[in-house]
Amino acid sequence: MRPMSVPQPKVSFKEQMHLAREEAILQSTCRLLGEKAYDAMTMDDVANAVGIAKASLYKHFSSKEELCCAAMVQILQRVRAYLDGLPAEMPSMDKLRALVRWSLERLITNEMPLLPSRNSTLRAVLMADKDYLNGLVTVSDQVGEWITEAQSQGQINPTLPPLVVLYTLYARACDPVVTFLKDGGQYSDAEIVDLVVRTCFDGLAAR
Repeated sequence: MRPMSVPQPKVSFKEQMHLAREEAILQSTCRLLGEKAYDAMTMDDVANAVGIAKASLYKHFSSKEELCCAAMVQILQRVRAYLDGLPAEMPSMDKLRALVRWSLERLITNEMPLLPSRNSTLRAVLMADKDYLNGLVTVSDQVGEWITEAQSQGQINPTLPPLVVLYTLYARACDPVVTFLKDGGQYSDAEIVDLVVRTCFDGLAAR
């Protein structure tokens, strides 16, 4: 006998609007974190970007730290979804290149928040947030597996500690070279991404 499906409770129109507004808040926060970084961004900036009163913003998030932490958690969820969507048969080195390219494409369009500085209040909040840490560990473990596999195949220098390689790849998601090249106006966004990917994986030495 087939088990009966349990009907899911309907979400009220008011709740749908609440969730939609919260999503808009998080998207605007991610963009502002990419444009201004955490320390320069204000709650007024977010409210203005979404088109709501600051009082309404505080109904969703009680502080700037809580809001930005939620945005960073969402970014990690997007990264995990991207990693999960890569073909299982794709070589590990190609997966690493794809991840760096994806990160740079988000960075150049201000969709990727800049990482907080060591003395930023946000860093302490993130390090205390269970969802953020769990997401970071999951992503790091997956990327770490690809790094060690690429090293075993001789595609990444095996004498480099995998953690150093991991942090190097993470750093591309907030690489200031992207902004310098974009501001210079000599290259298109696609060309900038290609150039940074090349220098990341192929280095600067002539071959």
